[in-house]
Amino acid sequence: MQIPFAPSTHSSLGVEWELQLVDPETRELTSGAIEILDELRPAGAEEHPKAKHELLQSTIEVVTGVCQTVGEAKADLAETVRTVAKAADRRGLALMCAGTHPITNWNSQKISPKPRYEQLVENLQWLARRLQIFGVHVHVGVRSPEKVIPIVNALTSYVPHFLALSASSPYWVGHDTGLASSRSKVFEALPTAGLPYQLSGWDQFESYMGTLISTRTIDSVREVWWDIRPHPDFGTVELRICDGLPTLDEVGAVAALAQCLVERLDREIDRGYRLPSPKNWVVRENKWRAARFGLDAEIIVDDQDTVVPVRRALLDLTDELMPIARRLSCTAELAGIERIVAQGASYQRQRTIAEANGGDLTKVVDSLLEEMATGL
Repeated sequence: MQIPFAPSTHSSLGVEWELQLVDPETRELTSGAIEILDELRPAGAEEHPKAKHELLQSTIEVVTGVCQTVGEAKADLAETVRTVAKAADRRGLALMCAGTHPITNWNSQKISPKPRYEQLVENLQWLARRLQIFGVHVHVGVRSPEKVIPIVNALTSYVPHFLALSASSPYWVGHDTGLASSRSKVFEALPTAGLPYQLSGWDQFESYMGTLISTRTIDSVREVWWDIRPHPDFGTVELRICDGLPTLDEVGAVAALAQCLVERLDREIDRGYRLPSPKNWVVRENKWRAARFGLDAEIIVDDQDTVVPVRRALLDLTDELMPIARRLSCTAELAGIERIVAQGASYQRQRTIAEANGGDLTKVVDSLLEEMATGL
């Protein structure tokens, strides 16, 4: 099958942020998306252009338009979040974000009444029902379909960087999982989720999708939820590896990292370089190390099996990308990586709060609500 790709003229940016609706009294995830989004829906429209339903009725996804800079994307998100927060507050609810909710049991959650989600649950059953997980997705524009697959392949080298930086899901249904990112392990259980295949080019991507659609594995390309995937309609590479992030500044940091990396890889293709395709088993091992140990992981960085701390790898990468960040006007946001490494990723901050309060995870929820409202 042929899959048209709508190329971007530059490394444009789009961000999707999945937010939790929480009752501040019980600290539990609480349904409210239907009422909130119905209130916010413009007259005559099917939905709000930048606030969307997700699988669970206790989730609202806020999305940007097509942005040129990270600063523009952050301002876009902030405006929508303010609108949603006011509507939620009128119903006694508050917003927060993390890769999982520390205490709520997924069995208690209602599925959004949309045919797409109902069909998803019918097809995947328990795997879909337990998707009480939340992420940040970053789209970066790519100039041609011939570049997309090489860029996706090369970006898999940075899976542990993004996951360690964003890891925010140490808890699952009231228990410490021992992982920095339990969300990543829950999500990759889906048959079309997890790490992308190392494909040879756009024609093989079309062949792969054609097989899935003709054999009724999926109905459309959007049902392949790789950690990094092409998005043909938007003309982007979409990085879906990140856990949900509690603060807008952290969202800005991962968005800057994504935009700078894609810009660098795109320009290297223009200069005639062949982008590296890391070994699948190394990528898989590095993802596991980041999911398990977060910023304390040591990752494999070359074919000589060299291992370095992911903290150092992140700081070195930040330095390397600063000239590109200057061209893209996101130096402040990219520098935010240093602040996260210094202060601790969300999974570390959550565990610190829990330890200081005798393991009381309601205090972790309180801290996440506070971070969402006021930042780090």
